[in-house]
Amino acid sequence: MPANTLVVTEVLVEETSVETAVEAWRKHNAAHPAEGRSLYRGLEDNSLLELHPVDGLDAVPALRDQWQSLWTELTPLLAGDFSRQVLEFVEAPKSTDDLVPDTAYLQMRHVEVKPPVFEAYREWRDQTIFEVVRGADEVEVFLAYHSVLSTEPGVMFVSGFNVEPAAYTAVFTDERYQEIVRQAGDRYITGGERGLYTKIYVRVDA
Repeated sequence: MPANTLVVTEVLVEETSVETAVEAWRKHNAAHPAEGRSLYRGLEDNSLLELHPVDGLDAVPALRDQWQSLWTELTPLLAGDFSRQVLEFVEAPKSTDDLVPDTAYLQMRHVEVKPPVFEAYREWRDQTIFEVVRGADEVEVFLAYHSVLSTEPGVMFVSGFNVEPAAYTAVFTDERYQEIVRQAGDRYITGGERGLYTKIYVRVDA
């Protein structure tokens, strides 16, 4: 079943150092094995992203030494600082037997929802966003999380797929889904439609 708590780490790497950074991160993870830990590379930029399942918020402080080690190993290769957040599982319109999606591609879909309408948003998304996801064969796994610690608070959908990215994104770009996005921007999202962002990654440690 999906991880109850995820530590998400992302960093931007210098363009000429991506492969070196991937190899260094993979060696780091091999030295600090953790079930479900997965590494991805951004398709749209030179970012690397890690999903690290942990046993609740209390497990996070114990990762401090690992973070320091990773900082030391990757610092010469980086174009930006580490960005981290802790997410807690809420629900899964398309679940998985694994802790995180075991798919070739991953999309992170973030939205910041106005707190006074959060419960109404959850009911609405079940009837709109989740209905689209449940009916789309292109989407293999779709997990809903919410931030516990983050500089970008709100909802994070962790979506896994194996088809080509163009086929996957078509699910979320037709007229029906664009109307869903418009409704979300009008009713629920902080800052309107600008409160939503998506990003696709390819798995590099499979």
